[in-house]
Amino acid sequence: MSDRRPFLYDAHVALGAKIVPFGGWAMPLSYAGGTVSEHAACRRDAVVFDVSHLGTVRCDGPSMLDRLQDTLTNDLRKISPGRAQYTHLLNDDGFVVDDIIVWWVSDSEFDVMPNASNTSGVLNALPGTDVTSERCILAVQGPDARSKVGRIDARFAQVARFGVTRFDYRGHELRVAGTGYTGEDGIEIAAPNEVAEEILSLIVGQGITPAGLGARDTLRLEAALPLYGHELTLQSTTLEARLGWVLGWEKETFTGRTAVERERERGPSRLLTGIMAEGRQPLRDGAEVLHNGVSIGILSSGNFSPVLERGIGLGLLGGDLAANTPVAVSLRGREVPAVTTALPFIRKVK
Repeated sequence: MSDRRPFLYDAHVALGAKIVPFGGWAMPLSYAGGTVSEHAACRRDAVVFDVSHLGTVRCDGPSMLDRLQDTLTNDLRKISPGRAQYTHLLNDDGFVVDDIIVWWVSDSEFDVMPNASNTSGVLNALPGTDVTSERCILAVQGPDARSKVGRIDARFAQVARFGVTRFDYRGHELRVAGTGYTGEDGIEIAAPNEVAEEILSLIVGQGITPAGLGARDTLRLEAALPLYGHELTLQSTTLEARLGWVLGWEKETFTGRTAVERERERGPSRLLTGIMAEGRQPLRDGAEVLHNGVSIGILSSGNFSPVLERGIGLGLLGGDLAANTPVAVSLRGREVPAVTTALPFIRKVK
């Protein structure tokens, strides 16, 4: 079965994109400048990603708040309409089905945003309508993102961090959130297909660099943001990923709560840990991590950090080692010297 093409596929090809398969989609990996250049542009200026492969499940109706509260881990009562919230969907055994952003659009309107391959899992857990194919999502990220995209329409720049708004743009409803996945400030624009190519063209016309999945991955890794299928899986838990703050213990219930309560009582057997190589050698997911010659787990993600100019990685490791503990990472039969490190690797958003 061929990979699904995003609505803006031809526009990306015209911009010089290198296309690769990802989560059942044919997505831009990078453009002519390459991943490192796109990464630097996001840290110093502004870039735009097409993240239309992410799902959108529209959950509207007077009883939807209660249904979301009973199903997802985080407590929506901590926020209000016009805000977004990061949350998890667990199974009854307490393992992570998906990590999700909920856009609370108005009193009884919610856009639930699952990962690319997990939309069906959300639809199985929640009553909603899959509108993924009807819209594109453009993520404009970087320290200059707001000022540049605000030249197109000042309302883009006015969306607060983790705020959600909607407005009419040339006869089309746009939904915009102050969210992203890079460690930088920025917004994500959900635009109907009919106007999406025009908006992408206007964004690029403001000197905002098109960026692909390669830079998106190195950026999120530097920011220690988990990736489903790596740090979060059906074999890992919210507490192992050090994301206990998304568990709404004040609520009466959420799916998987009983299992997570048991885990909280005994303590997680492994924890998300940052690893930094002593040199430029990129670290890779699946590599074994050794402490005093003993295996303490494997890396769930790894790459080269363009900002730190070191190999970095994340792993669910045993031992809860303090920062700066010497370890070794086994790569192709040789041991690369490294240390544990505090997370995130870099901190940018204020």
